[in-house]
Amino acid sequence: TPSLDQLQRGRRGRITRIDGDDGLVQRMMEMGLLEGEEVEVVAFAPMGDPIEVRLGDYRLSLRRVEAARVHVEPLP
Repeated sequence: TPSLDQLQRGRRGRITRIDGDDGLVQRMMEMGLLEGEEVEVVAFAPMGDPIEVRLGDYRLSLRRVEAARVHVEPLP
């Protein structure tokens, strides 16, 4: 499955898994990135890093390397 950093601006996906060490996965889960949650890529910073995503009713900025660990199922 593609990772969150591979989605284009305006595209949505459902989180299928998060890769990484326990500390990173725990931190991302605390930010609300949970399996089954829907995320939408809102914007990329001018140099492409960080990525801004909409998660529920709030926005979150992730570094590209973090977003690459979040695997998503693209939604129409």
